[in-house]
Amino acid sequence: LRSLKPDCFEDIIAMVALYRPGPMDNIDSFVARKHGLETPDYLHPLIRPILEETYGIIIYQEQVMQIAQVLSGYSLGEADLLRRAMGKKIKSEMDQQRVRFVEGALANDVDRARAEYIFELVAKFAGYGFNKSHAAAYALLAYQTAYLKANHDVAFLADRLGVFVEDAKHLGVRILGPSINASGTGFQVEDGAVRYALNALKTLGRPVAEHVVQLRKSGGRFADLSDFATRFDRKIVNRRALETLACAGAFDEFETNRARVHGNADVLLAGQNDLFGLGAAQDGLRLKPAAPWLPIDRLAKEFESVGFFLSGHPLDEFAGELERARAVPWTTFCEQARKGLSEGCLAGVVTNIKERRSGRGSRYAFVSLSDVSGQFEVVMFSETLAAAADWLEPGTAVLITVEAECDHDTVKLRTKSARVLDPTRLQTCNTFQVRADARVPLDELADLLSTKGDSDVVLKMTVESGEVDIKLPHKSAVSQAHAEAVLALPGVHDVTLL
Repeated sequence: LRSLKPDCFEDIIAMVALYRPGPMDNIDSFVARKHGLETPDYLHPLIRPILEETYGIIIYQEQVMQIAQVLSGYSLGEADLLRRAMGKKIKSEMDQQRVRFVEGALANDVDRARAEYIFELVAKFAGYGFNKSHAAAYALLAYQTAYLKANHDVAFLADRLGVFVEDAKHLGVRILGPSINASGTGFQVEDGAVRYALNALKTLGRPVAEHVVQLRKSGGRFADLSDFATRFDRKIVNRRALETLACAGAFDEFETNRARVHGNADVLLAGQNDLFGLGAAQDGLRLKPAAPWLPIDRLAKEFESVGFFLSGHPLDEFAGELERARAVPWTTFCEQARKGLSEGCLAGVVTNIKERRSGRGSRYAFVSLSDVSGQFEVVMFSETLAAAADWLEPGTAVLITVEAECDHDTVKLRTKSARVLDPTRLQTCNTFQVRADARVPLDELADLLSTKGDSDVVLKMTVESGEVDIKLPHKSAVSQAHAEAVLALPGVHDVTLL
């Protein structure tokens, strides 16, 4: 369509019919004829009116029938029998139709050689001709949805965000995470952004989503986790639903440590009354402490519950390494490949692996990956696949070199080499410095830095009189993932590796 530059509805109908195996061989000629770069061949003056809108190329089944009627005097019923015979390619029927077609054309003063040539051409196109009325229906939907996407993008994407999330990113449409207080059962527009739907969360189920929304309608927004725990029906909301909501970040406005909410699903289910016999505690639920998930684990759990990475991407923590390797986003690589780039370096998180065997018995795989710009697929042949066998699984972050092959607008990738990106790789530093205030949960900070290693840990605490340095009694092992997990804690202002 970019090449065609359609200026009438018939152009879209034609492209719908052409863009299939067989007919698509004629796309380049169709585009060239539309723009005057190739002279149309209308085959015979009698059938020029039938072929003018498609520049002399037979595209539709209706054209096959019309040509038979106008050129060879077929009735409408006879023309339909011709179409069926050509579609089935039964030789005995085709021989009979050839005689009928040519004799009818001769009666209309058409040269025998030209009549036979047209019959052969019609027979060729009739085998994969598309029904124009069907193509018109598809084209109308394409036109309408393209208009909505171009002029009302947020509302359009909100309708089926799970399918259109990559388009939303490319268009700069913000996606707000699921919220126990703001999300509806379906996707909805909120302040020019799209709010993720509760019903779209995996394993949650429509009854839970509808129950949460109904609770808000009848009793107002939830004040905190304790309020939610005293109001929801345990017959509808079970442990699995609570864990899904926690992993997706639906409780983030009450507790940013998703691991803590996830680990206290039993407390939420028990409720304040049953667990302590004290009624609703004013200071909220008595949640057990839990160390925050490392960033890559937090995002992996988010992916499992939402279906894509929403609040970040696991590759974010490898930004420095990817820059040194000159890895580029998938969408950037595609643009470069269409301009002639044959190979390059990409990074992604494995989301799916489909293994196959060739006719000779060799193993190969189609590996689906996700990066910050979208989803893409690479083929990995036996030698590379064998080398990656120990670590190639969903959730693994990888760095790959690829060879690209362009097929029209599609970029196909073959893996030349691949290696794992290790989030637990230790950072070389003498001192790991954490600047924080009194809000920092010390027990969670201690859990994150409990593994012994080679780095001193200094906590610079802001107090009323100024700043106090607290040095941990043991040295810790520190990775980039640990640093990001610490930075995500409440009250932490920054972390520094010295």
